[in-house]
Amino acid sequence: MPTRALRTAASGMYAQQVNIQVIANNISNLNTNSFKKNRAEFEDLMYQEVAANPLNAELPGVTEKTSMKVQVGNGVQLSSTQKMFSQGDLHESGSQMDLAIQGEGFFQIRKPDGSMVYSRDGSFKISSEGTIVTASGYSVEPGIKVTADTAQVQVTKDGQVSLVENNGNVLEVGNMELVKFVNPGGLLALGNNLYQETPASGLPLIGSPASNGFGEVHQGFTEASNVDIVEEMVAMITAQRAYEINSKTVKTVEDMMQMANNLKRG
Repeated sequence: MPTRALRTAASGMYAQQVNIQVIANNISNLNTNSFKKNRAEFEDLMYQEVAANPLNAELPGVTEKTSMKVQVGNGVQLSSTQKMFSQGDLHESGSQMDLAIQGEGFFQIRKPDGSMVYSRDGSFKISSEGTIVTASGYSVEPGIKVTADTAQVQVTKDGQVSLVENNGNVLEVGNMELVKFVNPGGLLALGNNLYQETPASGLPLIGSPASNGFGEVHQGFTEASNVDIVEEMVAMITAQRAYEINSKTVKTVEDMMQMANNLKRG
């Protein structure tokens, strides 16, 4: 039926429209620290069995062929958008409060309402109270305080935090902890480079950097986005062509319906 073809082509156009939106978001965050690209995933819709040639029923001697059926699909639908947590390049920033994770893991961030969220973005600051916070002012767990006499903050690859005071004394004040998930792709993206655990991600596993599969912490570096601009441009062109072909399918079906109507009038 022509209407089935119209609906199928329309589902393809919608799918590619969403695909373009995902790609556009990836490209727009090309320079966002620790941004992880998304990938749109699709699945086919239900199939229906139709007669292989319904006109055979009107021909003598070929009635057996009327029982032949073929499966015809009904288009495509968006199944999910998947976060790709591949490693981004580390760029030296020179700031002592910039921390980047090389390998697996997330920083623990506590929001003002007490809930815990997670981030790969280690562009941290020091608040007026001397605590280490994110750019949005959320505290970084475990809470480590910097004293007024601190001249320099030192963080080792295994997460040990030390304060160098103005008089040269070195004080060890704590250790950075990281969190990882069995399925990081199941995390809920909240924006502002923050993620929240979900049943799909599993429970957070807390550990020390550079041990038990956790990544190393590199001070004075930021993690770049993992978006590959060439790959995204190729994906955009492919999605655009797919959208165009589906729109031509709609036009073709419309022309076929018009031809059929003209035959009826004739």
